[in-house]
Amino acid sequence: MNPFENQLLEELSMSRLNNERAFIFAGGRLGGWALELAAPGDYLIGADRGAEFLVRHGRKPDLALGDFDSVTEEELRQIASEAKQLLACDAFDKDWTDTELALREALDRGFKRIVAAGALGTRLDHTLGNVHLLRQAHERGASLTLVDEFNEIRLCADRLQLEADARFPYVSLLPLTMEAAGVTLRGFRYPLQDATLKLGWSLGISNVLEAESGTIELADGLLLVIRSRD
Repeated sequence: MNPFENQLLEELSMSRLNNERAFIFAGGRLGGWALELAAPGDYLIGADRGAEFLVRHGRKPDLALGDFDSVTEEELRQIASEAKQLLACDAFDKDWTDTELALREALDRGFKRIVAAGALGTRLDHTLGNVHLLRQAHERGASLTLVDEFNEIRLCADRLQLEADARFPYVSLLPLTMEAAGVTLRGFRYPLQDATLKLGWSLGISNVLEAESGTIELADGLLLVIRSRD
């Protein structure tokens, strides 16, 4: 195969990945809702307990990874037999959480659209750490969405269009930088025009999308966009 053919195959592979989605099952709060969100053709990544969840529900992870300190030896054997690829690491010899390892693998493999379920839960430290991973994905030119039964969290860096979704009636905006400047909202109950949201302010909490679609525009900074329900 000549260099031109090699380059062409690489470009086709990257194009395919750009149109595919990686779906991470982390070890936090999971349920049948998460399985319903994973679409046919998604590249399934199970991080630690998330891999066991997939296997237990009859799904074969494309990749299972982590230190697996949250599963039994028998569960790990099952994961190893069902997963298409297994990457195990030492719990005392790693710098990242299992969820971040999963995100980094997805990014390194070229995925530009990534969803993570089980990244939110009862451990506030892990939850906040996973929310901050949205920034890492953005810096790598990818989009990451965190989901659970009650929330959908993504990042806005310039412009974001939202479609009405009855599952999540509330839309909250919180800066992930010291300030988010030039915030303009259209289609919302409480519009904003060239506003500034500062870290520590609650001005952007509990808005409602009233049109079929709405837009969030941002001139500078980063905004967490949190869609939620009670």
